[in-house]
Amino acid sequence: MTESAGTPGDPDDSAAGEDRTPDAPPPAAGDDAPPPGEDSQPSEDSQPSEKATPGGETRSGSGSGPGPGPENEGRGGGAAVDITVKRKRHWLRWTALGVSFVVLVAAGVGWWLYKKLDGNIRTDTSAAAELKAYEKERPVSVVHNAENILLIGSDSRAGDNRKYGRDDGGSQRSDTTILLHLAANRKSATAMSIPRDLMVNIPVCHKADKTATRAQFAQFNWAFEMGGTACTIRTVEKMTGIRIDHHMVVDFNGFKDMVDAVHGVEICLKEPVDDKDAHLKLGAGRHKLNGEQALGYVRARKSLGNGSDTDRMDRQQQFLGALVNKVQSNGVLLNPTRLYPVLDAATKALTTDPGLDSLKDLYDLVRGMRDVPTEKVQFLTVPRQPYHLNRNRDELVQPDADKLFKQLRDDKPVAVVPADKLKDDGKSDDRNPDAADASGPSPTPTYSGNNAATDLCKQ
Repeated sequence: MTESAGTPGDPDDSAAGEDRTPDAPPPAAGDDAPPPGEDSQPSEDSQPSEKATPGGETRSGSGSGPGPGPENEGRGGGAAVDITVKRKRHWLRWTALGVSFVVLVAAGVGWWLYKKLDGNIRTDTSAAAELKAYEKERPVSVVHNAENILLIGSDSRAGDNRKYGRDDGGSQRSDTTILLHLAANRKSATAMSIPRDLMVNIPVCHKADKTATRAQFAQFNWAFEMGGTACTIRTVEKMTGIRIDHHMVVDFNGFKDMVDAVHGVEICLKEPVDDKDAHLKLGAGRHKLNGEQALGYVRARKSLGNGSDTDRMDRQQQFLGALVNKVQSNGVLLNPTRLYPVLDAATKALTTDPGLDSLKDLYDLVRGMRDVPTEKVQFLTVPRQPYHLNRNRDELVQPDADKLFKQLRDDKPVAVVPADKLKDDGKSDDRNPDAADASGPSPTPTYSGNNAATDLCKQ
């Protein structure tokens, strides 16, 4: 007899398919042999036998035991694999949970930031209602997909803006007004400044108290003071024949915050400036202006240049061009960490019409402009000259002004070059629709101006 490593298997561990009772004697050694002449391979109906293992365990099938064969190398191989698989599944579950949590948090933060920026924007519903009442008088759009946006810089001295001048009970005038024309193909953008002292025909408008003003010939910025944004839009449309699609009003503090958000804008001064009213004191040379300094720079009048409003508008255009260039060249639009402060400052500064009062609307607008080359972002001023009855006021130069208005209305190109490059035709030095630049005849009207690619320190 040999010693067994374990207890013998139960009688139930017999080969499957044998009809035995628990008391039946085990089969003889040769009982399982096939009859002579039959194939020794098991039949299709036969089942693998269960074999007793030394530990009393039973394993089914010839390949499940610890016998020889590559699949049975190592007694604990199967258990180790099971443990490894379980650990991997456990790790994958926790990883999936972690990723899901991060995505959920990111989505929540993104939604909160979106709602915050979206909520910063103020909507001018009163202007929309006023414009709707005068819809029949307004010009129609000529070119599909071209857009004309009126940008108004408010010089309100109320609240935080009181330090920039006397507060007239919260009254405000348009310190800066720019008509921004976006070409239908979004390959160019032209910003046309309108002097605040330009003498124009202001139509009948309604004040905040609903009383009507009379139609009058007066300086342009009176329209904003008397009838707000709607009156300014109707005045521009009456003067140019261009349909205004949207408008934005930007206040002083908003402008400062936008400059600070891009970490300042660089300018160069030919002479030192010390202007207490503009809160600006700088020496000659190169400077990177912060928001407070930038506001003083674009608003200063008597202490910079020749003291004229014309010179001030040229300076504003140059600075805006430098600001656009800074935003595009530094990749702000493609960097979320740098874009958010700019969007936060911009949205807090804006009051818009209902068509631009959401972050999505503004994003669509910016997205359409982000591929415009900086040299195709152009700034110019409407052709004007000193008003013949009062040289402290301006008047349009005709037919030059109407020719410019028609080009923009029909979405046709205009060109801008520095004033000193325009040929002197005996007229005002800020426009020359038929002039040619140094490279030869131009197929488009050419005006005095600059573009966003202009380096203020290389002029």
